[in-house]
Amino acid sequence: MDLRELHALLTPEGLRLLDALPRLVSTADVARAVSQLRADGHSADLVSAVVGQARLRERARAKFGDFAERMLFTRAGLEQATRLAVAARHAARFRDAGFARVADLGCGIGGDALGMAGLGLRVDAVDLDEMTAAIAAYNLAPFGDDVTVRSGRAEEHAPGAASALPSDAVWLDPARRTAGHGETSRLRAEDYTPGLDWAFALADRVPTGIKLGPGFDRDQIPAGMEAQWVSADGSTIELVLWSGALAREGVRRAALVLRGDSAHELTATADADDEPVRALGAFVHEPDGAVIRARLIGDVARSLQAGMLAEGIAYLTSDAALTSPFVSSFRVREELPADVKALSKALRERGIGTLEIKKRGVDVDPAKLRTSLKLRGDGAATLIVTRVGSKRLALLADRV
Repeated sequence: MDLRELHALLTPEGLRLLDALPRLVSTADVARAVSQLRADGHSADLVSAVVGQARLRERARAKFGDFAERMLFTRAGLEQATRLAVAARHAARFRDAGFARVADLGCGIGGDALGMAGLGLRVDAVDLDEMTAAIAAYNLAPFGDDVTVRSGRAEEHAPGAASALPSDAVWLDPARRTAGHGETSRLRAEDYTPGLDWAFALADRVPTGIKLGPGFDRDQIPAGMEAQWVSADGSTIELVLWSGALAREGVRRAALVLRGDSAHELTATADADDEPVRALGAFVHEPDGAVIRARLIGDVARSLQAGMLAEGIAYLTSDAALTSPFVSSFRVREELPADVKALSKALRERGIGTLEIKKRGVDVDPAKLRTSLKLRGDGAATLIVTRVGSKRLALLADRV
């Protein structure tokens, strides 16, 4: 969507047409909507804007639920937006620390500001891109004077700047991708906007939360900040660095694991030491990605009476019938041949027709392997493919 389409959309006619459209779930739904709108005499710009927004709203349900039905998006803005359930947890961190007003610098389409305003915080939102700021203003309009939105540079509106916003604390989401509203590409950390040196200096003097990608170089994390990795439904989605009163006492590493409506968190004062490698036991456990990124595998292993299955590979093994919210657990049936031809034969003999394939430490494409195995049968299982030293290991297992 460009500015011309946005102007066409942000009219009574455009918004009425958008809200009147049914859900566009399939390509056929989209084609019917375009044909009907063009037949009704609407301009090409308006049709493109309305149908494009309807499709984005459908995709946005995964992040915003029913709230998506009254929001506007750009494709890039939606991809980079924080899920509403996660934004609410960010907001609770500010509220519980006693802050009433937050500067959201780099607000995007307003996902985090939505979570903050929903918990009763006042929000001063800023985005460098004028069109993105306009969309954020629309999305946050229901909160009235409790939320302000403007277009500008984060550096110009941060506490201590000439045009500082009247905020007690800062939420900062640096631009980690190239500018644009559609296809974008990732930037190197040194090219983030605003720059990380500026962001870390701000966090050193003002309570701040900084949202970064989960793969951010751990060596660049300032020593005094709390680093919290977050996963949602099996995907590690972000790293948040917290400073000042927003950082919890005695916590420097945290893994927050969200699964559906449940949330579990593992915290520590520092990286955890791994448990030693041990022989394959009755169970194999795969740590959640947030636990791996936070380097807290050892703490999870000790809670499961488990050890590492192999050096440098994030699988645990144990004999104790224990599991945890921080792992996916599998009961081992047997070890099978790792050779594809022999493995295929073994699986057919066992009637395995449905196979989940998990792999770590080996160069295996699960989709290609599944095709090569030529599965047949009514049985279902999980195949764990990994290595121990130089030996490839294939384990037939069942999810606990």
